[in-house]
Amino acid sequence: MKQNRRMDLVWSILAGIGLGLVLARLDGQGNGWRGWLAFSLLSSLGWIILVAAWRWAGSQRWLGLLLLLAFSLRLGIGVSLSFILPESGYVTEVQKAGYNSVDAYNRDMQAWELASSDSPILDAFDKSYAIDQYGGLEALSALVYRYLSPDAHRPWLVILMAAVVAALGVAFFWNAVRFAWNERLAWLAAWMFALYPESLWLGSSQMREPFLMTFIGVVLWGAVAWQLDDDHKGWLWLAAGLAGLLFFSPGVAIYLIVILAGWIWLKKKHLKIPWRGVALAAGVFGLGLLLLWVALRRGTFAEASFLETLTGWFKLSVKWDVYQLERDSGTIQYLFRNVLSPKLKLPFIFVYGLLQPVLPAAIFDPSTWIWQTVGILRSLGWYLLLPLLVFSLITILKSSVEDQKFTWLWFFVITWLWISISSLRAGGDQWDNPRYRVIFLIFQVLLAAKAWLYYQESRNPWFTRIVLIELVFTLLFVDWYATRFFPFIPRFSFTVMVLLIVSLAAIIVLGGWLLDRRKLKPIK
Repeated sequence: MKQNRRMDLVWSILAGIGLGLVLARLDGQGNGWRGWLAFSLLSSLGWIILVAAWRWAGSQRWLGLLLLLAFSLRLGIGVSLSFILPESGYVTEVQKAGYNSVDAYNRDMQAWELASSDSPILDAFDKSYAIDQYGGLEALSALVYRYLSPDAHRPWLVILMAAVVAALGVAFFWNAVRFAWNERLAWLAAWMFALYPESLWLGSSQMREPFLMTFIGVVLWGAVAWQLDDDHKGWLWLAAGLAGLLFFSPGVAIYLIVILAGWIWLKKKHLKIPWRGVALAAGVFGLGLLLLWVALRRGTFAEASFLETLTGWFKLSVKWDVYQLERDSGTIQYLFRNVLSPKLKLPFIFVYGLLQPVLPAAIFDPSTWIWQTVGILRSLGWYLLLPLLVFSLITILKSSVEDQKFTWLWFFVITWLWISISSLRAGGDQWDNPRYRVIFLIFQVLLAAKAWLYYQESRNPWFTRIVLIELVFTLLFVDWYATRFFPFIPRFSFTVMVLLIVSLAAIIVLGGWLLDRRKLKPIK
């Protein structure tokens, strides 16, 4: 065992030095040896952590391959975009600098500014200075820049960190699911979690979502270790994961506590809940509320109470996002002014956000090749996952184990609640909506994996019908977008198209229900 650990350490350091050399040569920023040292130190540490996580999670060959894929794809995409976007992206300051989003660019540039100054790193949490809403990622980025790369701005260091952390989350997620449920479910869910396009996209940039998803995985593992094995180390993992979430986003920590509290309460007849568990949850919940309040208390809400701040901020955010959506799209302006009544604006925003990124729009988007490719892949990921999320309700209701039925139903409700919040909060935005939604990807792929395994065993026809409804929507919207570029194709009005989608969906549902009733009818 000790020999294996030594070899793991040696190979990890060698791999880190080699990767550091490649990144430093490709990067070409500042002093060459300083860049090589920075990349080598960070990548060696990353390899050591990932190899240790692989050993801890069982050392299966497929898991090692998955961790390697999860890490390599994110780092490779991030580095590749740094070269591709300045040449093939839009002519903007952000893309000329090689960043895939304004959020990543602004946060990273300010982190470098802070690192290059004499100001303390804690200024990242100063609301009057920092762009990062909560300051955690900006502080971490500035820390790395100040002490590993003081001679030059090397954005790949943060991408390298994000790639390592994202891959690490796969190991925690796999271990939690196989102990809580079974290895078959864990295997499928881990692959979905590691390779989901939106997760790859965000994990290849200077964004906080990869860190949040991994800390959620750490907390889930801590909860499982405590519940099933009475492992006292589970408390350490719970505390570490929740501390990480509070550092990056207190709101996510609060929501996760609600999820876990519901799960544990539904399992309470098999589980004795100790006082320290209640104390930890209550303490983190209270601290999370306090940090969230502090982060949101600005401008109009500077003197407001917590409840007024939270509700007012959410309403104002939704209103602003709706305004931006209407301002930036002539089609949306037409719909809001001529087709939809004011009462239907919010439901429309919810549905529109639910369908983002819209696959037909991505296919016909008159964009550069790189952004069209990215748009199609991101859309495909969500459009493949969405039918499974809907079908998972049928899977849960068909479950024969009552206590598991209620816990899975809780996951279903809380997952769809988060998807709804994301749709409303982001106002149907094709960047923010999927970004918010993917934070709790762990529970989405859990439901999707369970649904797919059930379908493989049962061949329940309702999954095919749900896919057929999605296909009807997609094809009709493909036609609607195609008519913009091919005038000879007959075009339906938006109202007629929506009526067609609703009518065909109703026919599929009603026809399926009647067919099932006929099959169940006894033969005389």
